[in-house]
Amino acid sequence: MAFRKTKYPSFLEDDVSVGKKVLIFFWEIIKVVVISLAIIVPVRYFLIKPFYVKGASMEPNYYDHEYLIIDELTYRFALPARGETVVFRAPIDKSQYFIKRIIGLPEEKIKVAGGKIYIFNQKFPEGSALTESYLLPAMKTLGEVEVQLGPDEYYLLGDNRISSLDSRIFGPVQRADIVGRTFLRGWPIDRIGVIKNDWQYNL
Repeated sequence: MAFRKTKYPSFLEDDVSVGKKVLIFFWEIIKVVVISLAIIVPVRYFLIKPFYVKGASMEPNYYDHEYLIIDELTYRFALPARGETVVFRAPIDKSQYFIKRIIGLPEEKIKVAGGKIYIFNQKFPEGSALTESYLLPAMKTLGEVEVQLGPDEYYLLGDNRISSLDSRIFGPVQRADIVGRTFLRGWPIDRIGVIKNDWQYNL
């Protein structure tokens, strides 16, 4: 016995065709979303982090309301270096994040006196005044501080030394609290670019 193929009315065939196209469309969207998340999530949580500058503590190198991209990958393979600007969990409140510059390295002694910073280490056991080319010419480091850093401690200061809550107030910062170093400035438009972190010192 031969069976005849049922022929649906044309309007039903059109509905089936449209429904199939809709399913294919949504399936493509789902694939794009899944692939995008597979790429973006690891990058966002393990490689880079956005950071919004608040306040004037890092002027003239970073200004209020600037949008930065933080490199979280480098410090998985290398130690933080003097002169690098880093984002870290604030010792006084770990839910907050600050941006400051690394001045003192682990096991160094740091002394702030007479508007200058002195570094004591194996190379300079008697101490050496730190020269900082990124500061404004007339900028002085206020305060009278002397501190010995531990094996995992860093001394962090703002570039605007007269208006910065930093290690002079809350003390050294633990390595584990440093999130990453500044990498890219994304806003404002006229300051977009890769951020310089390889400063040369007299040490």
